[in-house]
Amino acid sequence: MKSGMVEKEGFAALVLRLRAEGISDLDLLTAVEQTPRSQFVPAQFSDSAYSSRTIPIDCGSFMEGADLAVRILARLQVKPGQRVLEIGTGSGFMTAVMGRMAERVFSVERYKTLVTQAQGRMDALGVRGVVIRQADGSNGMPGEGTFDRILVTAAFPSMPRFYADQLTHGGSMMAPLMMDEDTCMMVRLTKTGSRFEREDLFTVPYLPLVPHIAAQL
Repeated sequence: MKSGMVEKEGFAALVLRLRAEGISDLDLLTAVEQTPRSQFVPAQFSDSAYSSRTIPIDCGSFMEGADLAVRILARLQVKPGQRVLEIGTGSGFMTAVMGRMAERVFSVERYKTLVTQAQGRMDALGVRGVVIRQADGSNGMPGEGTFDRILVTAAFPSMPRFYADQLTHGGSMMAPLMMDEDTCMMVRLTKTGSRFEREDLFTVPYLPLVPHIAAQL
């Protein structure tokens, strides 16, 4: 585990890069600072915790580089009092950051190993209001009502309309969309009545969504 000083230096360097991109949301940056990334990366990659590189984690999964993770959260615009649905818990880093900002975060992951690890990190950091479940997230989380924000970190071949009923009026979702075989674009949909406003944001390195929970791992 990194020392507190190295952690602070990594965070400070990240903030400088983010500000150069125009990201300066104080509530978001405070939540990131309170969520030490070194506790979410495998020990051998601790020196890269605050870098922009993609980091492999268990079960063949990966966690986004620090810059991309915060860029996504900045566009998601999570606010106090909101209910958030996350499809793809992964390491739990973005889950924890959102858990410090929202009223409640429901996060779904197909790998039991990742669920167990992420829950342990929430407990260790004292992040409340987060529910992590091993489940098939390909249809969202039916039966839990509606959400103000939905974040998906696995790519779809076309925009997943079945999430529409799970969004509140004025709510928005972000999901990666495969534009072609080699290009994956993060897209934001904002719901207004029965209509959606679509914004293509930036390219992302996500893999196609795999349905069903994992039989092992």
